[in-house]
Amino acid sequence: RVDLRVAGIGEAGATAVQEVAFTFADAIAYVQQAVDTGLAVDAFAPRLSFFFAAHSDLFEEVAKFRAARRLWARIMRDRFGANDASCKLRFHTQTGGVTLTAQQPTNNVVRVAYQALAAVLGGTQSLHTNSMDETLSLPTEEAVQVALRTQQILAYETGVPNVMDPLGGSYYLEALTDQMEQEAEALFAQIDEFGGVVKGLEEGWFQKKISESASRQQWEIEQRRKLVVGVNEFVTDEPELTIPIL
Repeated sequence: RVDLRVAGIGEAGATAVQEVAFTFADAIAYVQQAVDTGLAVDAFAPRLSFFFAAHSDLFEEVAKFRAARRLWARIMRDRFGANDASCKLRFHTQTGGVTLTAQQPTNNVVRVAYQALAAVLGGTQSLHTNSMDETLSLPTEEAVQVALRTQQILAYETGVPNVMDPLGGSYYLEALTDQMEQEAEALFAQIDEFGGVVKGLEEGWFQKKISESASRQQWEIEQRRKLVVGVNEFVTDEPELTIPIL
């Protein structure tokens, strides 16, 4: 099994579209290299899996996962002539560590729950939920159990995992999914025009794009164009967590 990780890209400050496009561009390079060495694509592609991050914009995240599933199927079918098994996107999701706040850390329980919901609505096969205190220290047993219970409530009480693509057909989600696909395809074209993934990594093109996105997001928070509860809005002098900090 080959695990292609995208979570680090999202955690570094990439946009949702960059997250998908940059990782799939990387995956295409891996698959092409394997094919060029003489491996049959369907001999190894069904063992490829991906690792995504889930952040807090619920609809954007669901659309990201839906767009990723459609893009990967098309890439494998059209570029490599792969079979149905190779076209299936297998991915694990971890809630966004970068979205956790040191201020009012109990709010992180709510953030993680919504991010986990987005991942399941988007079709993830497995899930990791962060603990509320991970921005401060290693998670305590109490915080870990809350994170686990978040998954269990989602799995056994909400009914959300019982439906395949439950938001499919929603005009807004379909339009947003289409838009993210188109923007990802445009990034693929930019990468090809620059000279491919290897050249882009060697010359820092990917790092520059991600850094620009991260800086823009931080500027939006500092200018209060993007509100973060407990950080730049709804700020209080609440006491520290009562659970021990490891």
